[in-house]
Amino acid sequence: MNAAPRTRRTAPAASLGLLILRVALGVIFFLHGWQKIFVDGIDVTTQGFGMMGVPLHEVVAPLTAYTELIGGVALALGLLTRIAAVGLTIVALGALFLVHVPNGFFAANGGFEFPLLLAAAAVTLVVAGPGAASLDAAIWPRLRRR
Repeated sequence: MNAAPRTRRTAPAASLGLLILRVALGVIFFLHGWQKIFVDGIDVTTQGFGMMGVPLHEVVAPLTAYTELIGGVALALGLLTRIAAVGLTIVALGALFLVHVPNGFFAANGGFEFPLLLAAAAVTLVVAGPGAASLDAAIWPRLRRR
């Protein structure tokens, strides 16, 4: 019986799937961060977090906005993917539990459907990594073989 090889390259289809997931999720988070910072403004965003009952909203609002903005770019590029995805998972879970759960499941009612999907997608990237079509794979090729 042959032992399974210790290293395995990601299949091209799986890598394409991770690329699509990374870019889509990255764009969504980036635009949400952009909105919080440049459209609404940090002051309005912070007030909104306060009205939603988010604890320490003076700290959490800007931290969330910049995590979404920078983390979204990082995901789309596949740069420091797992680190960015951990931060974005925390943001999505915070939104889910602190704001959306009381509104039920459906997004149309302000429910947790959308942040749940964002959290699940981000966790997928934490677990699976960025795939071969990423800056991570180009900069750190040794990681690609894991």
